[in-house]
Amino acid sequence: MTTSLPDTTAEQATAAAPPKQSESPLGRLWHRPEAGALIGTLSVFVFFAIFGGAKFLAPAGAASWLNIGAELGIIAIPVGLLMIAGELDVSVGSVLAGSSMTLAIVSGHWGAPMIVGIVLALGLGLLVGLLNGILVTRTNVPSLVITLATLSGMAGLTLGLSRVTTGTTSVPVNPDPLSKALFGHLIAGQFEVAVFWWLGLAAVVAVVLQAMKYGNWVFAIGGDKESARATGIPVDRVKIALYMASGLGAALVGVIQTILYNGAQVANGQSFVFNSIIAVVVGGVLLTGGYGSVFGIVLGTLTFAIVNQGIYYTGWNSDWASLILGILILAAVLMNNTFRRLALSYKPRTAKKA
Repeated sequence: MTTSLPDTTAEQATAAAPPKQSESPLGRLWHRPEAGALIGTLSVFVFFAIFGGAKFLAPAGAASWLNIGAELGIIAIPVGLLMIAGELDVSVGSVLAGSSMTLAIVSGHWGAPMIVGIVLALGLGLLVGLLNGILVTRTNVPSLVITLATLSGMAGLTLGLSRVTTGTTSVPVNPDPLSKALFGHLIAGQFEVAVFWWLGLAAVVAVVLQAMKYGNWVFAIGGDKESARATGIPVDRVKIALYMASGLGAALVGVIQTILYNGAQVANGQSFVFNSIIAVVVGGVLLTGGYGSVFGIVLGTLTFAIVNQGIYYTGWNSDWASLILGILILAAVLMNNTFRRLALSYKPRTAKKA
C-alpha cells in the first residue's frame, strides 16, 4: 500500500502568492487622506453652483476664484511643506510686500531693467527664508514666534525704506512685454497666468514629496525630528531649505501682483498670513506635522477660494461672508479629521481562499 505525498510545491506557491485585494477603487479612495478635502471642495462648489447660479459658473465667475486660488496656492504649497515638517511660517505676508516694493522701487522708481528688479525681489524672499531657517534651527524658540518677529520686522523695514526712498507707500511700475507675459498676463482677459505657475509648482512638489527621498525626509522630520536626525537625515538643512522655499513662494506672488497691477503698496500681502495656513489645514495637513499631501493642499486652497468668492454670487448680504466662511472651514476640518482616522486605520481586505 502506498501513500501519496502532499504537493508541497503547490502549497508553497499558494502561500507565497499575495492575497488578492477585494477592495474596490472607490473604497480605496474613500480611505485616502485627501478624501475629506475632495468631498469638501466638491460640496462647496455644488453649493455655490446652486445658489450662485449662472454667474458663478460663467468664465468670469470661475476666474474670480481660480485667480485667488492660484496666488494663495503658490504660497500655501511651501507653507504646507513646512507644516508637514512640523514648523510654521507666518512671515509670508511681509515677504510678499517687501518683494513687491523691491521690484517697484528698483525697476519703477529707479528705472532699472525689469529682470534686475525681479531677481532682487525673489532674492529677498530667499534671504528672509534663510534667516528664518537659521533662527529656527539654531535656537529653541518656536517657529511661530520667530516668524511673527520676521513678519513685524519686515513690515516695518518695508514701510520705512519705502518712505525714505520714494517718499510714498505706493510705487508704480511699467513692466516690459516679456515680464508682463510671464507674470502679469490675463488669459482670455480674465484668467491670471499665475494659475499655470500654481499648477506647475504643485506638480513638481508632488513628485518631490511622493517619489524622492527628500519627501520622505520631510515626513520623517514632522513625525519625530530627533528620530529622523538619528537616522542620518540632515534635519537642519531640510528645514532651512523649506523656509527658503516658503520665502521664494511669497516673493513670487509679490512679483506677480506687482506686474499684474503695474505697481506695489507696502500693505500688500497681509491677508496671506493666515489664509495660507487655513487653506493648508482645510487640505488635511496636521498642525503638529508628519501628515499631508500636495493634492490635499491644492483642494484646500480651492475650497477656501470658492467659499471666499462664491458668497458674492449668491446675492446674500456680504456682511455674513466671514461667518459662513468660518462655519464651512470648521466643517471641512472636522470632515478631514474623520477621513484621516479612516485612512490611518485602513487595512485592505483580502479575498477569501476557495
